Amino acid sequence: MSLFQLGLRRAATQLSKSSFACGQCLCQQASPPPPSHILKLVAARAPAIRSYATKTKSPIASLSKNIQNEKTSNKTSEKKSSFPATNAKSVGYWLLGSAASVFGIVVFGGLTRLTESGLSITEWRPLTGSLPPMSAEDWDSEFDKYRASPEYKLINPHMDLDEFKKIYFMEWTHRLWGRFIGLSFVIPTIYFIARRKVTPRMAANLVGISALIGFQGFIGWWMVKSGLKDDLFAPGSHPRVSQYRLATHLAAAFACYSWMLLAGLSVFRTHRALGNPAYYTEHFSALKNPALNILRRSVLGLTALIFTTVLSGALVAGLDAGLIYNEFPKMGTGYMPPKAELLDKFYSRKEDGSDIWWRNMLENPSFVQLDHRILAMTTFTAVLALFAYSRTGRVQAAMPPNVRKGVLGLVHLVSLQVALGITTLIYIVPIHLAATHQAGALALLSGALVLGQRLRIPKNTVALVQRQLKQGAQPLKTQALSQKMQEVAKNAATKA
Repeated sequence: MSLFQLGLRRAATQLSKSSFACGQCLCQQASPPPPSHILKLVAARAPAIRSYATKTKSPIASLSKNIQNEKTSNKTSEKKSSFPATNAKSVGYWLLGSAASVFGIVVFGGLTRLTESGLSITEWRPLTGSLPPMSAEDWDSEFDKYRASPEYKLINPHMDLDEFKKIYFMEWTHRLWGRFIGLSFVIPTIYFIARRKVTPRMAANLVGISALIGFQGFIGWWMVKSGLKDDLFAPGSHPRVSQYRLATHLAAAFACYSWMLLAGLSVFRTHRALGNPAYYTEHFSALKNPALNILRRSVLGLTALIFTTVLSGALVAGLDAGLIYNEFPKMGTGYMPPKAELLDKFYSRKEDGSDIWWRNMLENPSFVQLDHRILAMTTFTAVLALFAYSRTGRVQAAMPPNVRKGVLGLVHLVSLQVALGITTLIYIVPIHLAATHQAGALALLSGALVLGQRLRIPKNTVALVQRQLKQGAQPLKTQALSQKMQEVAKNAATKA
């Protein structure tokens, strides 16, 4: 045996049996590794695969990175603020319902004043006053307190207990209604803020309205207290509340109502815009037309004029100025009372007479009624002028349909209010007409507020609409990346 053969034999003994089998036989005999082995292998190779994918900037790695960044940004934004970006619709319904309740109590408060029931309860008991007298002794006690007031001594000395109960229940109902408004607003405010149903801006509005409601209760008693003493102008004068405090009480009620109304309307406007972002994007762009700038400022000034006219009406009510000069358009023999009557020295409290002008304007019933007439007719003329201006070429072409309807609705409201005011004056202030006239004032203010809200460009809502339009295109982009990822994975599998 040669040395070559001997070396070949030694090498053959060191080889395995698989060295002498074909590859096809080995593939048929070998069994696939268990799944656990595959998972362990993939897990072991995962860091290297991720590192390679990052270095090569593959579409799969880019998509994974984008998704991870989006999740991280969402978590960061959630940590920054737990308040939502929009208010729940239930908040809007509740705000408008509260505004309707304030509307009702304003009208009922006018009835309480017209029936001279406001001074029947001579004490302010925020908690214990929620219940009326429950026994005959309690009624006698309340009646004795009223008999000690100037109103009973000078106006109602012949009033009996049954008549007293009627005016007592009017005032008691008015106060109970005010307590209901406070509780039905403050408690839901706490709930909506605690449950994060409102935006931070709306939360601040709700807290402000709640504070105004509480302050309004204090103003109400401050007003009633002024009528329990006989020192307004001179001893023995007609017992009544201070017209200044009455105007403050009414102004606070109107402000509270306006705040609730505008807040509620803003909730629904935002939801409508987010429900149809493409349409409202064009709508908000149309409102930016320079041709509407004068109209927008005019509506704001008109709203202030209406509010001022309302305050002058409160002075008329406080002074019972509607019971004199019950004709229109003249006041007596002329279109205004004599100068000596308008600038009566009786109302001046300074020896030099330096306060004679403003004292007569605010305390002289003749001058106060003249002021209210002038303001009312100025408001009527201003609304008609606004309507005429809105029908000019550029403005009419730029106005959205809801703004056009709002201007026309304001004309209807102011015409009705003027008719009610003149009728109330001519018929010497009957209760039902006077209460309707007060309701008309609040309706006219509502029309101006709604029109102003339609002309306003809400920046927060515009930002939300633009954000939603961008988010609406995002799912399509993500879907395209997902399809591309599947194609890359399929190509990789084919090559393998």
